Amino acid sequence: MTSRIAGNQVTRRGGAQSFAQAQVQAQVQVAPSASAKSGPANAVYLLLLGLALALCLALPQRGSAQEVITSHGFAEFGALKYPEGFAHFDYVNPEAPKGGELSISAVGTFDSMNPFTRKGRAGALASSHFESLLVESYDEPGSYYGLIAESLEYPESQDWVIFNLRPEARFSDGTAVTAEDVVFSHNLLLDQGLQSYAEAVRKRIPKAEALDPHQVKFYFSPDFPRRAMITQVGGTPVFSKAWFEADPENRRLDEPRLDPGIGSGPYILDKAEINQRITYRRNPDYWGKDLNVNIGRHNYDAIRVEYFGDAIAAMEGFKAGVYTVRPENNSKSWATSYDFDAVARGDVIKDEIPDGNVPVANGFVMNLLRPKFQDIRMREALQLAFNFEWTNESLQYGLFRHRSSFWQDSDLEAKGVPTGRELEVLTALGDQIDPAILTSEPVMAHASKPKRPNDRRNLRRAMKLLDEAGWEVNSEGMRQNAAGEVLKIEFLLDSPTLERIVGPYVSNLQAMGIDAVLNRVDYAQYTSRRREKDFDMVSFAYPMSLEPSTGLYQFFGAEAHKFSVFNPAGLADPAVDALIDNVVDAKTQEELYSNARALDRVLRAKRFMVPTWYLDVSWIAHWKQYAYPANLPPYDTGLLDLWWVDAEREAELKASGALR
Repeated sequence: MTSRIAGNQVTRRGGAQSFAQAQVQAQVQVAPSASAKSGPANAVYLLLLGLALALCLALPQRGSAQEVITSHGFAEFGALKYPEGFAHFDYVNPEAPKGGELSISAVGTFDSMNPFTRKGRAGALASSHFESLLVESYDEPGSYYGLIAESLEYPESQDWVIFNLRPEARFSDGTAVTAEDVVFSHNLLLDQGLQSYAEAVRKRIPKAEALDPHQVKFYFSPDFPRRAMITQVGGTPVFSKAWFEADPENRRLDEPRLDPGIGSGPYILDKAEINQRITYRRNPDYWGKDLNVNIGRHNYDAIRVEYFGDAIAAMEGFKAGVYTVRPENNSKSWATSYDFDAVARGDVIKDEIPDGNVPVANGFVMNLLRPKFQDIRMREALQLAFNFEWTNESLQYGLFRHRSSFWQDSDLEAKGVPTGRELEVLTALGDQIDPAILTSEPVMAHASKPKRPNDRRNLRRAMKLLDEAGWEVNSEGMRQNAAGEVLKIEFLLDSPTLERIVGPYVSNLQAMGIDAVLNRVDYAQYTSRRREKDFDMVSFAYPMSLEPSTGLYQFFGAEAHKFSVFNPAGLADPAVDALIDNVVDAKTQEELYSNARALDRVLRAKRFMVPTWYLDVSWIAHWKQYAYPANLPPYDTGLLDLWWVDAEREAELKASGALR
């Protein structure tokens, strides 16, 4: 995924296993340090004390499976690319100048600067001043390095993990970041965070404890696979316990507030003007500015987010220089809106940056909690009504490609007839899946003719499926079931940009006799209805990862399907749950890929989503004062933390009057 503003966050790579990508919103026990190993000498000592031989044999021995690993980072599979003590990441410019301002836009409204609130809508980048124990690498999937934690310790079984915190870590008010803050943050997210997150994590991570001021230990439940447990807790945002406890009634995590609290990150909130702009400024006393994981990063003195009522106003704001960097997600704008003088002069640059991430799984999602969507024939009919080819050529300037897979164009995409490990795991599901899945190619997005919005051949197939599903045409030309209920479908939207795309699709549904309506509501109402699962269909994008793990439970798992905002389909299927277990339990990358392909194949066969489009590049337009490293990493554009302002170019723009 590209770096672009999305509600209250900038989304980056689709690492589903950490809390920070999800952006959702244990008890103390004395334990010895995990760095102390029990070896043969210790066993002799115990024998001399007269303990039983059985007890000695039960102790973990040096070189056994329970030997404790100490590391400066963690990789899900294989070895870390960067050794201990590395100077900086390869993809940064270590000499990048500091200064200037990044100004970007957001469309809509906000009424809170608490990114974890269950009410209202949080401001863009509201979570950016909170740091975590580990930070991800942008050029190696599934690899993380110490940020607040300088190292971590864990047994090969990964039954637990200890993080050793950097003594110099500080919150923006100058107070130390301690193990108590980490434990408090973990527990606060369980008590006041989103229900779907809290219930899942509580079962998997039963206990967290502070061993001393700079050591925190997390224990993992034996009932769940170990994969991504360490990165899950390593990605937890760290809050100041003292700040929250100073006024617990008015500083709840689940309530909106304009005071975001204090974090330990490089930027702090400068000003939040409701529905107008948000400004963050660099903390001159940021504790981590000289860490190797931060060299060449966080180069702006300020980050400003300008709010606009709609996409048209936002585009005009960019042309006028009200803000100066625009990650583009509208094909019409990219194709037609950059013909103004500043582009012709070279003052504004249109960049297409290769994106090595798994494309986000965009599509129109059906709410399976509604009984009318239970028949798969009906769901297939709804898929057939969408004409991607006409939409792409007529409305999107031919810039997109049609998506079929949840892991499109990656090694995790299901292709051909299943074989090997993929076939084994599918066969093990028995009658939980359609047996045709074992001998067929995966479901592909259907092809349509691009000459007109309604492909008549596909609509005829769709109407036949509706007939078979019991939705027959009545005397008034409307689809109804045996009980006389008319088939009604509301497509809920909050985006005028998508409205022009969804409109022709809704017209095709109407042409088949469905009482289909497109309902665009304001941002606050849309957010509320999405949380309450009060919709028939919505547009949604699943952020998939090259190393998928526990986040899949929230996207597709039954455990929280009735209320998880990350599972808009309300999907609950035992076969899917079993396949997610296999993915999470994978011990090798090859095993992970095979299990993910099996899951991809079954998800596509469920037909709960109308697949739409994807890109393999990031579109970013910017005024020419910005520069970025020549070797940008494959998994992040680095807009927020790798780019910098070229002072000479900025001076040229201001001297010419192009910018104020």
